[in-house]
Amino acid sequence: MDFQGGGFPDNSKFTPLPNLMFGSVLEKLNDIDLLKCMLRIIFLQNQKKGFPRFLTLNELIVDKTLTSTFWQGEDNRADALVKALGELENLGLILYIKVQDKGGSQIPIYLINSQEGRKGAEFLKNSNQFVDPYYPSVHPRKVQVSKENIFTLYEQNIGVIGHMMAEELKEAERNYPNDWLQEAFREAVLHNKRNWSYIRAILKGWAVDGKGNGESGRYSKKNDSREWIRRHGLPKP
Repeated sequence: MDFQGGGFPDNSKFTPLPNLMFGSVLEKLNDIDLLKCMLRIIFLQNQKKGFPRFLTLNELIVDKTLTSTFWQGEDNRADALVKALGELENLGLILYIKVQDKGGSQIPIYLINSQEGRKGAEFLKNSNQFVDPYYPSVHPRKVQVSKENIFTLYEQNIGVIGHMMAEELKEAERNYPNDWLQEAFREAVLHNKRNWSYIRAILKGWAVDGKGNGESGRYSKKNDSREWIRRHGLPKP
C-alpha cells in the first residue's frame, strides 16, 4: 500500500491525550461534532506554553477546523460553537470563566478540566491580570504560544499536507526565517486567506522588498539572478 500521497509526514509531532479520552469520555461523547471539538481544544491548548494555558472564545471562533465543523452560515456559526462548548462544559470536560480585558469588558475563556486547568482557572479568577481577546495572553505574566515548525503551522491553519506540499514546505523552511513563517501564517489568518498561495506571496514579497530593516535574515545581495529566480520565480529588482 502506498502512503506517500497522504498520511502523516515524517517527523510529525504528536499531541498527548488523557487516557480517559479512550474510555469513559469516549462513551460520553456520542456526538461526533462534540468529539471533534474536544480534540481540537486539547490540540490548541497543547500548542501553548507557560501558565495558565487557556483559549479565548475569539480564538475558537476563528479556528479553521472548528469553523468547518460548525459552519451553518455566517450568522449562526458562533452560536453553534458556543452551544457545543456549553455541552462540553456540562459534561465536565472543559471549564468556562470570564476575565476582563484592558477596557473592562468580560472575555469568555475556556480551559481543559484537568489539574492544570483548574489551577489556571483559580489563578485567573483571583488575579487582577487582563486578557487580550485577539492575541490571547495574560498580562503582565504572559502566556506565550510556542514557535511551531512550518508543518505544524500548515496543519493547524490550512489542513492536511500532501507529499508535494510537504516538499514545498521544506523548501520554504530552508529559505525563510522561522519568525517570518510565523508572521506570514498569522497575516493569512487575520485576513481570512488560509491558503499556501497567499502565505507564499507574503514571504516572497518580504524577500523582494525587505521586511523590518529591509533585508531578510537569510538572503543577501550576493545572490545572483538565477538563484533569485529559482527561489522566487520573480525577476531580481
